[in-house]
Amino acid sequence: MDHVISGVAKFQKEVYPEKKGTFEKLANGQSPEVLFITCSDSRIDPNLVTQTDPGELFICRNAGNIVPPHSNQTGGMTASIEFAVAALGVSHIVVCGHTDCGAMKGALNPEALSSLPHVKEWLGHCRCATEVVKERHGEVGYEQLEEVTQENVVQQLQHLRTHPTVAAKIAAGKVKLHGWVYNIGSGDVLCYNESTQTFERMSQAYAEQKLA
Repeated sequence: MDHVISGVAKFQKEVYPEKKGTFEKLANGQSPEVLFITCSDSRIDPNLVTQTDPGELFICRNAGNIVPPHSNQTGGMTASIEFAVAALGVSHIVVCGHTDCGAMKGALNPEALSSLPHVKEWLGHCRCATEVVKERHGEVGYEQLEEVTQENVVQQLQHLRTHPTVAAKIAAGKVKLHGWVYNIGSGDVLCYNESTQTFERMSQAYAEQKLA
């Protein structure tokens, strides 16, 4: 904890003065372009991976980068998505999974989560991903971890489309969905191509936009 406290002191003394103008502007409001939904895993830093500054990403994090399907029961993710899309007016939503995801390992072996009942219930939102992979192979296990991680991103994109505010903005061409998987070890980011239903390297997926 000491290094965390000293880090705050360093931020106040060195980092804040360099970007004082930015922080003073942000003190009066925010207008992020992107809603970035990713895992709570401590190895994932959205701003570091995307090289963005404070105010550019509206970040939602939870175990497994899950988006529960819309229902009449209010939850933190549902409220955050509604706020980002309807109030802040984000124009892009990224669901970003990652390699070696503990949540995906849990989804592959829910029986091992008996001592973590809330985690087990939460990961029920990943069942569609494991079932899809099981249907392809006849079985599903840790050897399919990468495939389940990717399929989970695809299924969470589907869940996003059930949220009324998201569905309306997509229909109007005002919001675009993106599915990513970040490789912790290599730094690569694979992006879902809906037309081919495959994941591609970012340089290929966004070639036309020259975002690589």
